[in-house]
Amino acid sequence: MMKHAHSDPIKDIWPRILEEAQAVKDKEPALAAFVQENILLEDGILSALAQMLSSKLATAEVSRAALHTTFKTIYKAAPELEKSALLDLLSTMNNDPAVHDPLTPFLFFKGYHALETYRVAHKLWQEGRKHLALHLQNRVSELIGVDIHPAANIGNGIMFDHATGIVVGETATIEDDVLIWHGVTLGSKSPHATGDRHPKIRKSARIGANATILGPVEIGENARVAAGSMVLEDVPAGAKVAGVPAKPVKQI
Repeated sequence: MMKHAHSDPIKDIWPRILEEAQAVKDKEPALAAFVQENILLEDGILSALAQMLSSKLATAEVSRAALHTTFKTIYKAAPELEKSALLDLLSTMNNDPAVHDPLTPFLFFKGYHALETYRVAHKLWQEGRKHLALHLQNRVSELIGVDIHPAANIGNGIMFDHATGIVVGETATIEDDVLIWHGVTLGSKSPHATGDRHPKIRKSARIGANATILGPVEIGENARVAAGSMVLEDVPAGAKVAGVPAKPVKQI
């Protein structure tokens, strides 16, 4: 495979995906039709996502063709989602030591699939197409065990590592460059709460596996929440917390 000399890693991602997909097609006959249909016949990352995700999420009642049209329509109206899709891939490549190429998370990582489906559902929600947005939320939850409310606000460069069991509530905010591991809940303190009731995760925070963060608390920029922690109060920028309930610690 050729080495890329470009200085912009974002611009390299789609060409790399194409090269790697062609290599997979040549070397692995069992996956040849899969990569041909989902990548090699497409003209960019958004068209490839529309093809792959609509196929993945289709049901007997809501067809692949109907979902494909929905994804393509949203992508045409919101071309900025291309940058989001690329930055999310780049984050995974930079932060997951098990990833050595963009093709692997693009095809196989359910955290990435859940996140990119959320981005379309969020646009549908903003357009008032709430039932279709909730259908996409429900399908992702049923299919891969990640439950992101389409009204939540999520920035770019996000990595959901492993992703099983992640729950993001309706009024939650996740800013740019946040890393979240499996089993994390961004929930409310009471099932009867209304209004702004979910956490705000600021830029570059890290949330460890199975951490539970409840209420409209703020996890500050560059803060760290250890695996298994229960967070009920604000965490200052740069702080590290652990435990049940979570308390400041010197190292995580």
